[in-house]
Amino acid sequence: MKLRKFFGPSTLVAAAFIGPGTLTACTLAGANYGYALLWALVFAVVATIVFQEMAARLGLVSQQGLGEAIRSQLQHPAIKWSAVVLVIAAIGIGNAAYEAGNITGAVLGLEAMFGPLSVEWGRKINGWPLLLGVLALLLIWKGSFRLLERLLIGLVVLMGLLFLLTALLVGPDWGALFQGFVPGLQEAPWLGVVALVGTTVVPYNLFLHAAAIKEKYHRSEELGDLRIENATAILLGGFISICIVITSAAAFHAKGMTVDNAAQMATQLEPLLGKGATILLGLGLVAAGLSSAITAPLAAAYALQGVLGWKGKVQSVRFRSVGAIILLLGTLFSMLGYKPLELIQLAQVANGLLLPVIAAFLWVMVNRTSLMGKYRNTLWQNVLAALVMGIVLLLTYRTALLLWEKWM
Repeated sequence: MKLRKFFGPSTLVAAAFIGPGTLTACTLAGANYGYALLWALVFAVVATIVFQEMAARLGLVSQQGLGEAIRSQLQHPAIKWSAVVLVIAAIGIGNAAYEAGNITGAVLGLEAMFGPLSVEWGRKINGWPLLLGVLALLLIWKGSFRLLERLLIGLVVLMGLLFLLTALLVGPDWGALFQGFVPGLQEAPWLGVVALVGTTVVPYNLFLHAAAIKEKYHRSEELGDLRIENATAILLGGFISICIVITSAAAFHAKGMTVDNAAQMATQLEPLLGKGATILLGLGLVAAGLSSAITAPLAAAYALQGVLGWKGKVQSVRFRSVGAIILLLGTLFSMLGYKPLELIQLAQVANGLLLPVIAAFLWVMVNRTSLMGKYRNTLWQNVLAALVMGIVLLLTYRTALLLWEKWM
């Protein structure tokens, strides 16, 4: 069986969610709660496979992105434009927050390797986000990011393999580890749970996957191969996330330690790499952050191009302008001086809160016979999607209550 069957657009989706947000959210989950939230990651991986399969199937059968499908299938003007406004708001807010997390994660890596970079611009500001923002903007605007992105994904995969080896070397408490796969809903730290779900089931990936499918798959008969690729890539990404939690739990939670910066996060890798761990983690954070910083604006541009009915390819001025705006907002948020780890975690929570909105649109689209024909959702697919959506809505409701109590 050819390796090409296992790698493709779905691998890009997996690489997009294994970014600095995932590293941060999983590290904080392990450090703060030990193995207790492993069940949340398992749920997040299952949810990702379910939703990304629907997005990929939509792109394969209709040869449309999710945004295009929403625009073409919703005929009533009031419903259509309400949906357009909701998508624009969700993608705009969510991707700006996620982009801030991406850039901030890359900044953590650069600071771990080279220290802070201060720039005088009326007052002292952190220069790393500005430098990364300009670099990402040039790559998006010139459209020359593909080779670099492959290199960055390779570095992220290398970091994932090292976490796997380190997870075995740090000697986890196997009894507590296996117990962590049993849900404890009554005592669950809800913001931590939603952060893990939000960093894995990334709303913008639903737009990116449906649009990217057309690069490799062109016939509905290829659905079987597409499902194999989808499951392989996401299971691999989820396994890396679980290894990060295990490593962090053994390195920090078991010793009563807290995590405040990338240098401390790097100590997770010291059993395997010694003092070189800081350099490797720094490179991994830069790779993950810059790769995701390119992917998130592209996904936002695909979404808006679809729902607004814009014509033209990724090289069009409007397409690249949308990406540039998302990138600019993320860069500005990253430069405001919030605590980096808190900003990254907030981005994951925002993703978790926005997920039900985007997933609901996807669910409606893949149940349209006029769009999907015989490839519309079956009964068991709808039951599984309903179960996943029900749990996501429960998590969202509990988190919204917590945020309301905290802010009010």
